Amino acid sequence: MSKHLSQDEFFTALTALFTTQKQSQKGTILLTQKRYSYDESAKETLSEQEHEETLTTTPLPQAPILIRASNSKSKEARNEGKKVKLSTIIQPDDLDSFYARYADVCKAGMSGLKPRDRTKRKAKEKARRKMKTQA
Repeated sequence: MSKHLSQDEFFTALTALFTTQKQSQKGTILLTQKRYSYDESAKETLSEQEHEETLTTTPLPQAPILIRASNSKSKEARNEGKKVKLSTIIQPDDLDSFYARYADVCKAGMSGLKPRDRTKRKAKEKARRKMKTQA
């Protein structure tokens, strides 16, 4: 299991990831978040109905959030060590300040991106419509 970064380390690495991706002009950055569970052994195996009843009857306690970022490199690039994986855990009390900074970093990383070129797709749709009207 990989080591989780502190918030400052995470933001520094995420900024560097966006910068690297901008310079290469290609690629995808995956940003994910999920509720972090502490103890994997404490999970019980419940039937689907029991699980739904538990979710609807008991309020969920505040839990930390696991935030991940990665560049989605191919298998060959992963073998060469070019795959970047970042993760951090955010406590419920820190969520507001984290998300404010997270939004700023993401916006800064996305500025200057050029829109996708969709001319090929539009040409295909136009040709498809033309074929339908001729048939």
